[in-house]
Amino acid sequence: MGSIGYSRDAEGIVTLTLDAPGEAVNTMDARFQADLSEAVARLEAERREIVGVVLTSAKPTFCVGGDLNALMSVKQEDAGRFFDGVEALKAVLRRLERLGRPVAAAINGSALGGGLELALSCHYRICVDEPGIQIGFPEVTLGLLPGAGGVVKSVRLLGLKTALPFLIEGRRMSPREALEVGFIHALAADEASLVGAARAWVKAHPEAIQPWDDPAHKMPGGAGDAAIAAMSEGTSAAPELRAAANYPAPEAIRAAATEGATVDFATAMRIESRQLTRLAAGQVAKNMIGTLFFHANEINAGRNRPEGVPRFASRKVAVIGAGPTGQEIAFACASHGLECVLADTSLEAAQQAKENASTLLVRMAKSGRAGTDAAGRGGELIRATSDMAEISGCDLVIEATDDDLATKGEILHRAGGLLAPDAVLASSPMSLSVTGLARKTAHPEQFLGLHFCSPVDDRRLVEIIRGPRTSKQTIARAHDFVRQIGGTPIVVSDSPGFYTSRVAGAFATEGMAMLGEGVPAALIENAATQAGMAVGPLAALDEVSLKLADVLLHQELAESASAEHDHGHDHGHDHGHDHGHEHGHEHEHGHDHGHGHGLPHGHAHDHRHAHKVKSARMPESAVYVLEKMAHGFRRMGRAFGAGFYDYPQGEPKQLWSGLKTFERRAKSIPLDDIKDRLLYIQSIETLRCLQEGVVECGRDADVGSVFGWGFPAYTGGTAQFVEHVGAAALAARASELASKYGARFEPPALLLERVRSGERL
Repeated sequence: MGSIGYSRDAEGIVTLTLDAPGEAVNTMDARFQADLSEAVARLEAERREIVGVVLTSAKPTFCVGGDLNALMSVKQEDAGRFFDGVEALKAVLRRLERLGRPVAAAINGSALGGGLELALSCHYRICVDEPGIQIGFPEVTLGLLPGAGGVVKSVRLLGLKTALPFLIEGRRMSPREALEVGFIHALAADEASLVGAARAWVKAHPEAIQPWDDPAHKMPGGAGDAAIAAMSEGTSAAPELRAAANYPAPEAIRAAATEGATVDFATAMRIESRQLTRLAAGQVAKNMIGTLFFHANEINAGRNRPEGVPRFASRKVAVIGAGPTGQEIAFACASHGLECVLADTSLEAAQQAKENASTLLVRMAKSGRAGTDAAGRGGELIRATSDMAEISGCDLVIEATDDDLATKGEILHRAGGLLAPDAVLASSPMSLSVTGLARKTAHPEQFLGLHFCSPVDDRRLVEIIRGPRTSKQTIARAHDFVRQIGGTPIVVSDSPGFYTSRVAGAFATEGMAMLGEGVPAALIENAATQAGMAVGPLAALDEVSLKLADVLLHQELAESASAEHDHGHDHGHDHGHDHGHEHGHEHEHGHDHGHGHGLPHGHAHDHRHAHKVKSARMPESAVYVLEKMAHGFRRMGRAFGAGFYDYPQGEPKQLWSGLKTFERRAKSIPLDDIKDRLLYIQSIETLRCLQEGVVECGRDADVGSVFGWGFPAYTGGTAQFVEHVGAAALAARASELASKYGARFEPPALLLERVRSGERL
């Protein structure tokens, strides 16, 4: 029993101590299962001499689940063998709880997934009262369900209505919440008193049995149709887990719970095993485990961090620019106990940003998402100022002003002169080249880009953008800072749009392209969420701002025009934009799209653009929509009060009714084509990024896409999407989309090579 210590004292109480050799945590892997079987056999053999059993852990955690490596290897042909293995584990746990002696779990740390199932196999559960301890079943977030009795026992213990939200949403509880719900029976003040309290209970309850083995026990809420109907009203999984077609785990949990509630215990356990087997043998669980667990943990552990550089803990950070991005970065710093100087040319703006961040911290503390200490100290940790000199003494400075090269360059030049030689200077650009910005600094080796995916408190991904002269030490320190504020860092090369903005931008652009083709806006948005995206492309672009998209478009067109001019072409490129126009004036922009804007104001408004150079990254139908929205309707996005959506104060946003003007050009596009265009374009653009070396590997691309802008987690990410669909099938479908909708869908060379070689990305 190498992973389970066995000790029997003079009073006849056996202590089973979980302590996997050479591992940081205890998991229910094959070695553990063999050791548990041996321990239970010994308990049964010594039953006459035993008063009771206490199960605890020598690790800081109790037990944190099953063997995910083994689950990743389960194939369809392994289903029968896997099912038998699950049933064998359950049989051992049943022997423990039917030993005929009281068994108590002394939970000294987090008990998640299989760890909680192990605890539920004990008659009594007592846990140390520490807020950092987590109790729960997170399996659904990895495409699985609690298959070692977790579904069946939770339902019989708590009832369908109470148990299902915890199972379907993967919610994690503090010990106090777990006590209130009924997953545990008591709390211990500290670890020193934990085992003693468990021993006392064992001695006082010699006849203990499980509720589901008690003939008098009745399931809370019952198990009939009325209970199932009430349960349905009380469960609402997170949006990304609702669609059963994309995420089979929630529906499998619901089926195991409701079907199991109407049959005997043994049959219910077999139903649960069948549902787990179906999920484990499927592709979705492999996608989610690979990206959300293994790859994310590898990155957070420093997989992208340069080797040989000592770890660094930032003490004081400066953020220059009190706009939305600067405010969110300051909030992230304060919420993790970092002192932050928030500087802006307007002291009033800096103070308002500080107040907003402090208010958010208090709100998060009330909801349990942040500690009360962080909320209380938030106001003290952020210092608002209009004096740039106050950034001296900071070990990291992040410039977070608007994307204007001259402004950013001046700020970075001034900031660089105030910093210590080993400090890190960063910019948070949306589109500007980090290489170009580095030229504005005296020490480009100390400079890099930090692109925070917004909102920072929800999207924890941060792109570390290295310039050609950025040092290893600078990258390592930036990595350490991102981890210090709870972020997940990926390292990318400097390129237009970097990685996240480039691929997320392709998603938004495709939405605009379809709108320009006459597809109703509601259909586009609903198709995106049905496909598993966190939000629709039009909503996403509203958040980023149409103004920025328009600026980027015209930057691209100007650069293309300049390049053609340099080659001796006289193309007469004339934007002719008067961006300051107001409705009520007649004006012509010289863009020969020939589209009337149909403005609801009743004013003549002919917006004609004659771009002699076409965008290489944006289809003409998307250009049409963007320019009509930005210059015709002057709806620039959420920050400007109106975009594709209206934002009525105090009410949910809703699609702007004026978008119906685009439906005049309507053509019928199949729903499957709409969904595939939105997903495939992101995967195809990711493959191009991998080809060009913008992002180093599929692991980084997948974590970046899921955590950065909400690409469907069930696919594993934009690179794993190739494995999810199948390389050959994806290439064939991409070619079909290209023939129907444009060359941007042509399979990249990397995908075609993947089809030929059969190797994974």
